[in-house]
Amino acid sequence: MKILTPLIAGAALATAAPWAGAQNRGDDTVLEMQKAFRKGDKQRLAALLPGARGHALEPWAAYWELRARLEEAQPSEVTAFLQRWAGTYQEDRLRNDWLLLLGQRRDWDQFAEFHPQFRMGDDREVHCYALAIEQIKGTAAESAGAEMLRHWYALRELDDGCSSAAAEMLAAKKIKPLDVWRKARLGAEANRLRVVRKAVEIVAPDALPQLREALDSPTKYLTGRATARGKERQELVVLALTRMAMSDVANAASLLDSKWGPHLSAEERNWLWGLIGKQAATALSPDALSYYANVGRDADLTDDMLAWRTRAALRAGQWKLVGRSIDAMSPAARQESVWTYWKARALMANRPGDEDRAAARQLYARIAGTTGFYEQLALEELGERVTQPPAPAPLTEEEKATARANPGLNRALYAILMGLRSEGVREWNYTTNLHTPGGMGERELLAAADFACQREVWDRCINTSERTKGVIDAAQRFPMPFRSAVVERARGIGLDPAYVYGLIRQESRFIMDARSGVGASGLMQVMPATARWTARKIGLEGFSPQQLYDRDTNITIGTAYLKLALDDFDGSMPLAAAAYNAGPGRPRNWRNGPVLDAAIWAENVPFSETRDYVKKVLANTVNYAAILTGQPQSLKSRLGTVGPRDARAPEPNKDLP
Repeated sequence: MKILTPLIAGAALATAAPWAGAQNRGDDTVLEMQKAFRKGDKQRLAALLPGARGHALEPWAAYWELRARLEEAQPSEVTAFLQRWAGTYQEDRLRNDWLLLLGQRRDWDQFAEFHPQFRMGDDREVHCYALAIEQIKGTAAESAGAEMLRHWYALRELDDGCSSAAAEMLAAKKIKPLDVWRKARLGAEANRLRVVRKAVEIVAPDALPQLREALDSPTKYLTGRATARGKERQELVVLALTRMAMSDVANAASLLDSKWGPHLSAEERNWLWGLIGKQAATALSPDALSYYANVGRDADLTDDMLAWRTRAALRAGQWKLVGRSIDAMSPAARQESVWTYWKARALMANRPGDEDRAAARQLYARIAGTTGFYEQLALEELGERVTQPPAPAPLTEEEKATARANPGLNRALYAILMGLRSEGVREWNYTTNLHTPGGMGERELLAAADFACQREVWDRCINTSERTKGVIDAAQRFPMPFRSAVVERARGIGLDPAYVYGLIRQESRFIMDARSGVGASGLMQVMPATARWTARKIGLEGFSPQQLYDRDTNITIGTAYLKLALDDFDGSMPLAAAAYNAGPGRPRNWRNGPVLDAAIWAENVPFSETRDYVKKVLANTVNYAAILTGQPQSLKSRLGTVGPRDARAPEPNKDLP
């Protein structure tokens, strides 16, 4: 890694050598403070804080010390911190923490005092507290209930802010009891039982005794005699059937059809059939559409249910249902590139007329581009190919100097290069965020990305450059570090270097010491057990998992495994990418069924992470191929079709991990 430029203190630029030495003397103190913060060691933080005075990351040190004891801190201390570090990420981060604490304490006066200065404004719980205050004061808009629901439904875990706002809105009839029951259903679907109980406590506290049995023993509850009455009983049955459907679709469908359907409202039945259909669709079951066929009103389904009905219809080749399902989605969902593309494809299926062709072309044109999977497919539908976009005007020295002089960017890079990646990434994102006062415009984002590129902090280089809308700097978005090592190794074993680069970009963003939550390591994010197996397979002697952090070894192991996976899946890039992400066993099962256009197959991958991964790796590959070859490229040519393995063909690697 290259050495950072000095951090700007006020308007003065210190010379590099004295500054670097001063900072390095405090690095150990800052690192120790981060460890103490994670342990919640308040005394250790207080003792270490003086040693961080004057350090580039002093704002972080001060934040950790105060945040650890925020519950007993005085408002004057919080105010002093906010004034001392005004304009920094740490100031707004602590304000966020303080607002949450004030909300929990129901200290509405102080909350109202601090909230207007909250610049990030991205905390859903804080937003709900603000809506609750407006409701309590009688100043809430008529749309406040719907706004609160959007935030509440998006939160998966139990929260106080939106739950308290929901209670206020329900009492004021700004939302309906059904809205709260729907939150309970979403909690049951996500196996967040505390969320379910909180919602029921708000809407029907008398039903809490029966709720426990409905959640903990749904089969017993549903096959016995439910004791709650009326609407409460119906919703408890819905929750019990939801719980059952998550693990036993067939039994839930049978009980809904044979016993409980007549006792539920049309909305409840539709919602349950939508959920059961979704669960069957994620299992790639041919029964999914038959379950969905019981839905009498599409408006009762969530966007997620409609998305999975669309996917099931794609697998079945039912293009009219594809179009109908997309039309039933919310306006925001319909605008997404995935559903824009498939709506256009649906219009072009089954003998389209001139009007259908014109509408489809308009939809393709709306999303066509080089930036993503469906954007590239839409571009090809319009008869074009992916090429390198024209480079933006070169950055001026003044633009580059402004980025290098930005205190937030310097702090962020210093933190990342010190090993405080999480803190550095958060401060970098805050500093470059377009939604904060003084946020960056397109040229400023390009300059910030360039700053990160020059320091070889590739993930910030890529992510920052990706946020420009009017121009695309392909060199920033698709960098090629270690070019000779990657290209030579890939070509030496018969891999497309663009495919390798596309995968590395998605796996690690070229972070050498990247480590996933499950233990995958290095540039190509290889699991230790997989690495040992691959090393034996290619005859790499003396291998140890620690070597995965060595660039060349990681590339050797990662590309070897990718080639073995590609061979195992008959050269299918989508299947091999899925195997690299989720292991080969799952895509072996996912390929069974009808022979599909690989785009349809990829959209039906049950795991959202793997589905997103496959599409991004392939889109990355096309962009890298355009850069490496200088020639127009086709995504479709890399997709092909996906279907069951030819039973007559031998499996290349039955033990492929």
